[in-house]
Amino acid sequence: MCNPGALVIKTDMERAGDPFFFGYGSLVNRATHDYPRAARAKVRGWARVWRGTSLRQVAYLSATEAPGVEIEGLIAAVPGGDWRALDRREAAYARHPLAMVEHDLPGRLSVMIYKVEAHHVSTAGPHPILLSYLDVVVQGYLREFGPGGVARFFETTRGWEVGVLDDRAAPQYPRAQVTTAPDRAMVDAGLRDLGM
Repeated sequence: MCNPGALVIKTDMERAGDPFFFGYGSLVNRATHDYPRAARAKVRGWARVWRGTSLRQVAYLSATEAPGVEIEGLIAAVPGGDWRALDRREAAYARHPLAMVEHDLPGRLSVMIYKVEAHHVSTAGPHPILLSYLDVVVQGYLREFGPGGVARFFETTRGWEVGVLDDRAAPQYPRAQVTTAPDRAMVDAGLRDLGM
């Protein structure tokens, strides 16, 4: 994670250069995007949650306000403030500003987080988590934060009751990655620990 001696809490009060996003799911996996100046980061007061929506039959990983909770993720620059490509990728979500983000990049940054909007949330019908999607997210956390980061991902994510659809043999997730047997075993162990 960040070097504790160099850690500074930075706000978006003073902005310099390109805006940044905070990724907390598949965007933590650098293989799914090529946004520049990516760096590990933490935000407080937010948790992850699996959400069913009216937009598709499987769950989205979203963020939700959660006092006292801290989540790790990745921040990365959006060159020239051109959000169009990222907004298309995150079409079910809306951007929200983050007041404070812990990171080691220089300067004051403007950082946004994506959250599924309430009018898209739906509990009608099953909305399972694609295992291929979860594999991508966990692979990113493992690469960035190690096994402890994977454990913290499972601990600080809500909504697991939606269940999991095993699509590993024929991945439905559009940014599915090649994963190793140890990667998949870590995902399976995390699900077992949740009683799934």
